[in-house]
Amino acid sequence: MIAIVRLAEPDAAVRAGRELAEAGLDTIEVTLTTPGALDAVATLRAELGGTCAVGAGSVRTPADVTAARNAGAEFLVTPTTRVEVLAEAEAAGLPVVCGAFTPTEVDIAWSSGATLVKLFPAGLAGPPYVRELLAPLPDVRLAPTGGVTPESVAGWAAAGAVAVGAGGALVSAADVAGGDWPALRRRARAFLAAAAAARWPAP
Repeated sequence: MIAIVRLAEPDAAVRAGRELAEAGLDTIEVTLTTPGALDAVATLRAELGGTCAVGAGSVRTPADVTAARNAGAEFLVTPTTRVEVLAEAEAAGLPVVCGAFTPTEVDIAWSSGATLVKLFPAGLAGPPYVRELLAPLPDVRLAPTGGVTPESVAGWAAAGAVAVGAGGALVSAADVAGGDWPALRRRARAFLAAAAAARWPAP
């Protein structure tokens, strides 16, 4: 379960990361589209290191890879498949959850060294698409992202996904702006319960 934090303020991103970690999530991505994202990554890594993996998302260029590494990111997440980004991440020793959608993009991402392939935007296709993709690409480890809800986690797992990423359905910008941290923790626990109950494929 990858928690995606995309917010308008870096302080809110840090607070959201803390709350998610306290609720039990152990993998948190702060997107580079969040203002001050790199500072937020550095702060969360310093505070949560050892108990929670903190990464940078929306990584699109080799320069983004370098900046994220320097901020202490432990993994990277990309929205698209760019071989040069994967190569730079490999040189930096950072695992990548690489964004892809079509069969060709998925195959390129996986064969170019992605640790996981982020099927995005997964909500446009649904779990049956994962099943269809994995028929000719059974070795690929897919992590659907975009439109994932607690109610849909079981379906993604049953289709063959090995993880999911959740953003807006988990970290509500409106609740964060209103300081409703209990609501964030409730959603985090709902996702964790759904992931615990799902039947994931064998490693």
